[in-house]
Amino acid sequence: MYYSRNIDPWLVEWKESPRRKPLLLRGARQVGKSRSIRHLGESFEHFAEVNFELQPQLRQVFEDITDIREIVSRLSTILNCTIEEGRTLLFLDEIQACPKALHSLWSFKEQMPGLHVAAAGSLLEFTLKEMPSFGVGRIRSMFMYPLSFDEFLLASGYRAWVEAKRKCDYQHPVAPELHQALVQQFRSFLIVGGMPASVAAWVESHDYRQSIEEQEDIQQTYYDDFAKYSDKIDPRLLRNTLRSVVMQTGSKFTYSRVEGGYRAEDIKQALDMLCDAGIVKIVQHSAGNGLPLGAEVNNKYRKYHYLDSGLMLRILDMELGSSGPLTEMILAGAAEDLVNKGQVTEMTAGWEIVKNMSPRTEHDLYYWENTSDGGNSEVDYLISQNLTIVPIEIKSGVSGKMKSLRVFMNRKHLISGRRCSLENFGVLTFTDSSDNKYPDTEKQICIHPLYCMSTLV
Repeated sequence: MYYSRNIDPWLVEWKESPRRKPLLLRGARQVGKSRSIRHLGESFEHFAEVNFELQPQLRQVFEDITDIREIVSRLSTILNCTIEEGRTLLFLDEIQACPKALHSLWSFKEQMPGLHVAAAGSLLEFTLKEMPSFGVGRIRSMFMYPLSFDEFLLASGYRAWVEAKRKCDYQHPVAPELHQALVQQFRSFLIVGGMPASVAAWVESHDYRQSIEEQEDIQQTYYDDFAKYSDKIDPRLLRNTLRSVVMQTGSKFTYSRVEGGYRAEDIKQALDMLCDAGIVKIVQHSAGNGLPLGAEVNNKYRKYHYLDSGLMLRILDMELGSSGPLTEMILAGAAEDLVNKGQVTEMTAGWEIVKNMSPRTEHDLYYWENTSDGGNSEVDYLISQNLTIVPIEIKSGVSGKMKSLRVFMNRKHLISGRRCSLENFGVLTFTDSSDNKYPDTEKQICIHPLYCMSTLV
């Protein structure tokens, strides 16, 4: 069964565009890239798929020939499938295994512009870095991630809930009964995560153990991938660094906490490789004085988020000997004590921001920390909306004083901020006489439910 994905309408738009370019779908292993392209292929008269890992002999076609029409003719014969402009979607999967095919993508635009060509692969960024040039302006990249919470709800059969909550806002909160149901679904989402195999196991069985088994398989696949780069970096360093990313979630990453006594330069290389693999994302420190947020990044302060909450719990399981207490707290614990002091929730909220933005760009995440006068104020995320900085504080439960959020709003002279928690929609208003620019202006902190992050960005 195919589960609807946020990227689906973007793929349809690509299909129908008269200015279409060959498509390269990028993202971590097992997030659903191939399945989404195959689903798009169902809308074509013909669909031709090449998998360069499962069909290594087909690499030779691209290595021996440069003429695109001849390549297409040979593929059509070998695959016993019609490949014609306007009628066929040609899908080149695991394209990183054939750099010549990856390099040929821009030639399709020039020699067969009417043919729909889509490609995907795992660990693509490593191959792209090794190419001296790559089709600037002649390739359309899109980025894909694990399922968002809305996608999780749709897969679980709650389309009406998704549509209902999208109509809610600060003046029109979610109905109390639906609010409680969505909170419980969000708790399940933290455990199941968004990896398609894990979600499918949950939807089919409603047994967390089935999802956990899928997560363990995926996690082992990621570890197995590390061995492929033993000529570049120690796989044990990659594994130890990934574990440390999980253990340091929500905090500034400290190199000395990575086991093994590695040099900081080696750990930095490992972090870069994990980011290139798509399984770790940087959260950069921004001064937050203006837009763009990336103009004032302090590289001495960085956080790192693992790809998925379910996979994160599996690593914690290995580190702590059991994820049972954490799982119990997610499902039945008091909301204000939810999950390891909110670290899983903070990470999940950050990914929700990314997942619900345009897939046409690889979006960055930013946070703010007071580094000037020894203070301990910190705002979890900064985003831009309507040419204005919007600070976001994540609370795993239903309480919190929001001191850091107020400090940031005062320093940057902002009149609006967001608090995302397990509460329903709401608005808190206040004045701040210490703000020398807006001393008497009514400011507001809008309370936004964690299960409605899709309407925040």
